[in-house]
Amino acid sequence: MSVSNHKGAGKQVTSSLQSMSPIVQLNIGGFLYTTTLGTLKKCPGSKLYEMFSGQPKLRTDSEGRFFIDRDGRDFGYVLEYLRSSQLPTQRIPEVYREAVFYEIEPLVKKLEETPQIFGEQVGRKQFLARVPNYSENIEVMIRIARAEVVASRYSNVIVCIVRTEEDAAKCHDALNALDMDKESVVKFGPWKASPGITDLLDCIKADIEEKGYKVSYTAYDVNKGFRMKYYDFIYKFAFAWW
Repeated sequence: MSVSNHKGAGKQVTSSLQSMSPIVQLNIGGFLYTTTLGTLKKCPGSKLYEMFSGQPKLRTDSEGRFFIDRDGRDFGYVLEYLRSSQLPTQRIPEVYREAVFYEIEPLVKKLEETPQIFGEQVGRKQFLARVPNYSENIEVMIRIARAEVVASRYSNVIVCIVRTEEDAAKCHDALNALDMDKESVVKFGPWKASPGITDLLDCIKADIEEKGYKVSYTAYDVNKGFRMKYYDFIYKFAFAWW
């Protein structure tokens, strides 16, 4: 697949696809592709099929190429699948995103069977769906961390991880014993799934880092070595700012 980064100034035109050449030139966000009308219409029901059926209003760039305002670096993999049913062997999450966007269901389903997508969609996401308020708690952690950074390289967020209702009671007792401000402690759980506390901690770290932050976590360090087993539920996430 040959790709170029030349970008042309776009303009709006109405294209009559009934009289259009079977050879189609595309500009996908500045990446240029040449294919056939038959390839683009290979999957009925997809967005590409709808775009190139009938007489829709399609934008073209200054060279007359059909323009789609989307990052086009992985579109070539989509074309290869439409041409020959060939699945990508690299950049699979990115190609999956494009397949979902263009609603190419056969490609979506095949990619969902790959280890990369299967693990994320079936394993991790279904686990996190069973952790109450997971996404909301991630955002709370980030807000607390940003509020705490004042002329400092690091800001710390205390997290309480409770897998069961019994753990939740122990965590509450631990926070009381440590005299912590409970309003600034983010609690995750309880949940009913096989992954454990370390699995959830790794998920939290990965999802925060996906948003562009540098973060690490450690078990909460109780002063002077004083430790009771319910402190095992308390962790410190350190956000590094520079």
